Amino acid sequence: MKSKIFLAFAIGLATTFTSCKENFLDVTPTDRLFDEAIVADSVLFEAFVINRYLGTRQIDKEGDGAPPGFGRGWEYALWSSLTDESIYRSDDQSWLIQRGQLSPENTGVAGALWGRSYRSIREVNYALNHIDEVQMSQAHKDLLLGELKFIRAFRYHDLIRNYGRVVLMGDRVAELDDDFDDPAIFKRSSIQEGLEYVMNELNEAAEILPMSHSSNWQKGRATKGAALALKSRLMLYGASPLYKENGATVTWQEAAEAAKDVMSSNMYALGSDYANMFIDEEGSSKEIIFARYYNPNSRHTALEIANGPNGYDAWGGNTPLQNLVDAYEMANGRAINDPASGYNPQNPYTNRDPRFYATILYNGAQYRGRAVETFRPGGRDSQDGPSSWNTSQTGYYLRKFMDDENPIQNPWNVAGRQPWIYFRYAEILLNYAEAQNEAIGPDASVYEAINQIRQRPGVDMPPLPQGLSQNQMRERIRNERQVELAFEEHRFYDVRRWMIAEQTENVPAYGVEVAKQGDNFVYNRRIALEGRRFEKKHYWLPIPRSEIQASGNKLEQNPGY
Repeated sequence: MKSKIFLAFAIGLATTFTSCKENFLDVTPTDRLFDEAIVADSVLFEAFVINRYLGTRQIDKEGDGAPPGFGRGWEYALWSSLTDESIYRSDDQSWLIQRGQLSPENTGVAGALWGRSYRSIREVNYALNHIDEVQMSQAHKDLLLGELKFIRAFRYHDLIRNYGRVVLMGDRVAELDDDFDDPAIFKRSSIQEGLEYVMNELNEAAEILPMSHSSNWQKGRATKGAALALKSRLMLYGASPLYKENGATVTWQEAAEAAKDVMSSNMYALGSDYANMFIDEEGSSKEIIFARYYNPNSRHTALEIANGPNGYDAWGGNTPLQNLVDAYEMANGRAINDPASGYNPQNPYTNRDPRFYATILYNGAQYRGRAVETFRPGGRDSQDGPSSWNTSQTGYYLRKFMDDENPIQNPWNVAGRQPWIYFRYAEILLNYAEAQNEAIGPDASVYEAINQIRQRPGVDMPPLPQGLSQNQMRERIRNERQVELAFEEHRFYDVRRWMIAEQTENVPAYGVEVAKQGDNFVYNRRIALEGRRFEKKHYWLPIPRSEIQASGNKLEQNPGY
C-alpha cells in the first residue's frame, strides 16, 4: 500500500545540509512528500530522521510555536503545574489533574501523549524499514540508525512512565489495510517486557552513537551519553516501588550501574553557574547531556511574559507553591522545621539554599531593577497592582528559566530561545545516589554524588552529615531531587514511582499571603488551590477513550478508569 509520509523540512534545506552552518534541528514544516521521494534522496531522508526529534507541531497563543520535541517542555502550563511544585494561573485543564478529575473522556493537558508517541514510533519504524534503500555510506546509515533507535526508545520511555504497560510495535508500520480485527495488534506488554525492549534499544543505540558531535550544527542530536542517560533514568524507574509492584524485575544495583556508565564516561561535569545553565542558548555547560535547542526561526513560548509578575505587565502563569518553597533548606544545610536551622517564618527568605533564589521570585526578591512586591495593600505584584487578573494565586512567581535580557513586552521576535534540557549530569548523580543507597545503603559513593551537587560553585551548600541511616539518606536524596530538579518534569514522575503521591498530592496547594504593616511584613500560609485529590488509580494516566474506541475496544484501559 502506498503511504504518504508527513515530512517537516526547512526552506533551503539542501543548502543548510551542505553548508553545515545551521543547527540541524532548525526546521520549519512546509510540505508533504511521498515516501519514494524520501528514500530516493539521502538529504531528504536525513531531514526526515532529524524531524523525528521534533514531533508534532503545536501553535501557541500568538500563532507561533516551535515543534515541541519530546515531552511537554515549554508550554504555557508546565508539567510542574500538575504537581506540588506550582499551579497554573489559568486552568488550562491542569487543575483537572490536580483535583483528581482525570478520566478517559477528559485527559486534560496529558491527552496527546499516547497518540503523539505512537505517531512518532510509526514514523521511526518507517525510516528503519527503508534505511537500507537510501544511497549513503554505511557509517552515515549507522549514525541515523542509532538516532532512530534512541528516538523510538525515548517515545516508549514516555509511554511507560505515563501509562505503564504499552503496546510494543516492533518495527511494524501500521497501515490502513491492516487486520485491525486481530486483538494481538493492541495487546499491551507487561511492564518488564516494555522495560527490556527499551533497554535493548538503548544498548544498541549506545554502541552506534558517537560520544559527542564535532560540529555545532549537530547540537541537539543524540549521542552515546544521551542513550546511556535515558537508560539510567528508566532503570531507576524500573527499580522503584511503583514499577516493582507492577511486575518489574530491575534491581537497584542494575540502576546504580546504569548511572555509573554515564559517570565513568568522563564526558560531563556539573556546571559552575546553576541559573545561567537554563538560559544559555548555546548550551555551553558541560552538565548538559541532551537538550532541545531553539533559534530565531524556531522559538518557544516567551517565558518572561508568560510567567512574570503582573506588576511587570506579565501574565503570572506557572506560580510556585509554598509546598516547594518549604523544601529548600537553610544555607546552613538544615531543614526549616529543624529548631536549630535559624528559620524565622516572619523573615522566611533570608539565608536559604542559593538554588531557592535562582528558582523562585518572592516578596522582596530583586528582579529587573526593583524588588518584587507581592504584599498588600499597595504591592505592584499583588492584586493591588496592574492587570490584577494576572496576579499570582500563590504569592510567588517563577524565576528559573527567566532571561533578564529578554524583554517582557513585545517579546515575540527575540524571546523563546532557552534550551529545554532533557538530561543533565546532576540527574545522573542523583540517580546513582538513590539507586546505590537503596542497593547497599549510604556508602561513601552516595555521599560523594550528593555532595558534588550541593557543593558545586555558586551553590556551596554544606555536605550531608555523616552517619545517616538508609531511611534518612533516602529522605535527603528525595529532597535534593525536589529542589535541584524543580520545574524540569521530574517531580510528577518521582512522587508516583516512589508511591508517595497519595501523601504529597492530597496535601492542599499552599501559597503565602503577605500583609504590609508599617515598615514590616506579616507572612501567613493560605490555600491557593482547593480540592487537590489523588487516588491510587492516578499512578498511571488513563488511555484516552478515543484511542480505546479506535481499536474497536480491544485496547485495554488502565485499572480504575
